[in-house]
Amino acid sequence: MENIPQPIQNLTNLFLKIFVFPIIRLIWVGRVDGINNIPKKGGIIIASNHKSYFDFICFNAIAPRGMHYLTAAIFFKKKLWRPIVTLTNQIKVERYGPHRKESARQAFTRVVSMLRQGEAIGIYPEGTRSHDGKLHKAFTGVARMALIARVPVIPVGMIGTYEIMSRYEKRPHLKKCQIKIGKPMSFDQYYGQQSNPKVLENITDQIMLAIARLAGEKYRFSYNQHK
Repeated sequence: MENIPQPIQNLTNLFLKIFVFPIIRLIWVGRVDGINNIPKKGGIIIASNHKSYFDFICFNAIAPRGMHYLTAAIFFKKKLWRPIVTLTNQIKVERYGPHRKESARQAFTRVVSMLRQGEAIGIYPEGTRSHDGKLHKAFTGVARMALIARVPVIPVGMIGTYEIMSRYEKRPHLKKCQIKIGKPMSFDQYYGQQSNPKVLENITDQIMLAIARLAGEKYRFSYNQHK
């Protein structure tokens, strides 16, 4: 995450809220269900399916509080995306190269710290955008973060963002998405078990099945079904 002076960050957030987000909602966001399921304060993880760049853009436009997303480092180098991910205070992660493990470790530590400080973190358990608009196998990192930081996970189903702009397209279409936000999922009965792979897999399955229901899809990659 880039270090931006707080006054500049505050002005940026105000500008986005007043001028940018209303335009995004008008053009690309249709129905939103479950917005009241997002608490106004306290650390939370927003776990969503990932079909498009517009998942991040559209959800930020309707979120009742500031969001921080784990974002691939490449977006901090692109002329179009650098100001967007920087000014919205996203968290940089190197996905490739010799420093990717250390970058992932640092990002993980930062996310846990932010969650403990009451921030809202957006995570895509699948790790990257879908190549076909459907749900794919999730990693267990979101479960591990939730247990270590001891925060709830709020599942979100994004519907229609693949049709707005898939990973193969360079320009968005003038179509609207639907956003369904589920109730917070608490895993307090598993606190202290973040080193247990079976526990992490079980929690990940629960989260992904909740996301699938909200998105109106089937999740075929459950860890438990292969055992």
